Amino acid sequence: MGALEVAVTGPLLIVPGDHSDALDLSLVLPTYNEVQNINVVIEQLVASLDSVSNLSYEIIVVDDDSPDRTWEKAQELSERFTQVRVVRRQGERGLSTAVLRGWQQARGQIFGVMDSDRQHPAETSCALWTAMTKGSDLAVASRHIKGGGVSHWSIGRRMISRCAQGIGIMVLPEVLIKVRDPMSGYFMIRRSSLEGRELRPLGYKLLVEVLGRGAMGKITEVPYIFRERSGDASKISIVVCWQYLRHLLRLRIDLLKSSQFVRFCMVGASGTLIDTTMLYLLSDPHTLNWGLTRSKIVAAELALTNNFIWNDLWTFGRFAAGQNSFRERFRRFLRFNLICSVGIMFNLILLNIGFNYFHMNRYIANLGAILLVTLWNYNVNRRLSWRTAAKK
Repeated sequence: MGALEVAVTGPLLIVPGDHSDALDLSLVLPTYNEVQNINVVIEQLVASLDSVSNLSYEIIVVDDDSPDRTWEKAQELSERFTQVRVVRRQGERGLSTAVLRGWQQARGQIFGVMDSDRQHPAETSCALWTAMTKGSDLAVASRHIKGGGVSHWSIGRRMISRCAQGIGIMVLPEVLIKVRDPMSGYFMIRRSSLEGRELRPLGYKLLVEVLGRGAMGKITEVPYIFRERSGDASKISIVVCWQYLRHLLRLRIDLLKSSQFVRFCMVGASGTLIDTTMLYLLSDPHTLNWGLTRSKIVAAELALTNNFIWNDLWTFGRFAAGQNSFRERFRRFLRFNLICSVGIMFNLILLNIGFNYFHMNRYIANLGAILLVTLWNYNVNRRLSWRTAAKK
């Protein structure tokens, strides 16, 4: 395959592959000044992958226009190993984006990534592939499970690694707890888990981005021993740490924007405004002066109807897509009402306790009651009101 390719540009969007010339696996090696290592890495990797029967694969070297001309050495190797493709990037830098540019040009139904500095043992690629053939959507080479580890790390470097993982868990707990080693840079993932998704990584920790934005079911970790970097010092620096923190925060913000729970709460806020306004108009001594319980029931039902409309169209809209007949919507509305009626009862109890026994302001007591039942309403409605639509 000796021709040198130029990296694609534009958004880092993974699109469906062309099945006419599809391969089983596309494994990307991101490189920058790795001319001393690339020959050994490719030789070992080809030997490992060739040992897997009936495996069609390609190795894509994506080089960031290395001053030591790593791309040129890789191109020479592609004449010897026809499985190797070389992509030379100019005007764009970064390990994670290099991997994604490789995946954008990949023909494999499974994507892989491995460091090119000999820290990742090539033979572990076979264990990762085996995990994928057994139904995994993501297989991660892990240092933190039985059989895994690091070779000769100092206490300081171990502490830095663990602190980075701890910070990640605090910022993105629902993302990083999916695996024991979310800092790993050695993994395989199904193309279908990333198709149609625009990835926006910063720095080196691509797996964090994949865990946050990908659609994975079964995840498997396989052990490996992380080796010392060959040729020069560790890549850890202040710049790398700062990129990692920015990446975590950006992903946190993006996930919140797309979160169903955040949307549910935003819809709930509009319902709260309706509920509070109607409660004032109906129950306040200066307006209609209705009884508190009767006023609350009417106000809650109006707010509930508002919430259903927006949740059905926006929060859970993708679940309800294609099921928009009046009968289907009305059945969802009845289930929504039934579930929320339990929340209304909780709300009434808390409101009356706060107003009649603790002599709280009626509007403050009402707001507190609404906040307490919001989590109940979200969890149960997600599972029941839109459960059938989600399954379909």
